[in-house]
Amino acid sequence: MKRIPDVVKYNQDAWNHEVAKGNIWTQPVAAGVIAAARAGQWELVLTPTKPVPQNWYPPIQGCETLCLASGGGQQGPILAAAGAKVTVYDNSPSQLAQDRRVAEREGLEIKLVQGDMQNLTALQDASFDFIFHPVSNVFAEDVNKVWHEAYRVLRPGGVMLAGFVNPLMYLFDFDLFDRGEYKVCRTLPYSDLEQLPAADLEKLIENHEPMEYGHTLEDQIGGQLRAGFILTGFYEDIDPQAPFSKHAPLFCATRAVKMG
Repeated sequence: MKRIPDVVKYNQDAWNHEVAKGNIWTQPVAAGVIAAARAGQWELVLTPTKPVPQNWYPPIQGCETLCLASGGGQQGPILAAAGAKVTVYDNSPSQLAQDRRVAEREGLEIKLVQGDMQNLTALQDASFDFIFHPVSNVFAEDVNKVWHEAYRVLRPGGVMLAGFVNPLMYLFDFDLFDRGEYKVCRTLPYSDLEQLPAADLEKLIENHEPMEYGHTLEDQIGGQLRAGFILTGFYEDIDPQAPFSKHAPLFCATRAVKMG
């Protein structure tokens, strides 16, 4: 069995590999999408399918915006084209390169910062009005660090929109789960590194697939509250590719405000 001494570095390399494979969340948006955003016609998703309600966003024009663990040439460029002052923070250099590619192609100003979402020390306290954090903390071992760091860099009155995975999905045997059969065989909180059978973990590593964590709702929702946020919005979403979605939503989205 191969050892993974540094999961953050492993996931960085794995997401570089996802870019090379053309993962849907690594594909830069088309020029027409940017043109529409410049004209005021745009929408984003925090989860697989459901657009974020427009009344969840703060005023975007001139808004100091952090796209947190949100590289890939999608959300950052759209928000920049809509008028935001965007910083994209991501662990994967290849994901950030996709944002750079769109910015250069479209003449957008986007600041790119490479780093782990659990450690935002490269960013100053109270320096952003808005954080857009789509489903990605599944790749962070300690989601509470993500929430505390997000709170620190957000200004009072600032808004954070976050998407995350319902931990329910991590209870099941993954191979059966993908076929629509449900056998509970894991526990929460979940970690690929700790709970995958040795042969499955070996296969994951050989395929350069990202390592995932299934965080409890106490840490996903309660963690935001403990960090100091006030939750002002919530919805759920499905994964159209997952048979389990006919039984229950697999994704959640929250709107949180830093009061003070």
